[in-house]
Amino acid sequence: MSSPQIRREDRAMSQERILEMLARGYAGHLATVSEDGFPYCIPLLYLWLDGEVYLHTTAARGHLRANIERDPRVCIEIDEHEGVFDYGRFECDSGLAYRSICLFGRIRVVGDTGIKQRFCETLMAKYGKPDTTRPKGFFPRLDIITVYAVAIERMTGKETSMPPLSEQWPAKDRTKTPNVSAPAIRR
Repeated sequence: MSSPQIRREDRAMSQERILEMLARGYAGHLATVSEDGFPYCIPLLYLWLDGEVYLHTTAARGHLRANIERDPRVCIEIDEHEGVFDYGRFECDSGLAYRSICLFGRIRVVGDTGIKQRFCETLMAKYGKPDTTRPKGFFPRLDIITVYAVAIERMTGKETSMPPLSEQWPAKDRTKTPNVSAPAIRR
């Protein structure tokens, strides 16, 4: 497993904030490792349900399924951004206001039809249109999707908030290289 240390402890999220973000997040990026050692990462809608992350794909076997069958260790990354801000007088003195969590664990295929049905119902409650007139709770393709559950072994999170305008450049100069002068602009 990757290092449990967060280099920027000043940006570490509390466990409570991680769980809040996990519950409300929109999409996650699921990473596996291919047989040749290269990472493989795909975006998926997800649910935080009963202390595990649930995802789904087609039942057709492809790159993702081959990776999971070979090695069930996965990482899921979920992020939100507020925007970019300037903190200094040079173009490179910019920062990103964001929240990001990484979940590490082991993935398994869910074969129980009742759990797959509950997954689909909960997925539609989170992502579906509430005013739909389509039949609710009816999923005729349960047998052609694969539902996965990830048992989480470790969670980490980092965040940087958007600073108030009084803390952004030009109101405040936090240039990382204060003794440098910009070259003259040629015209």
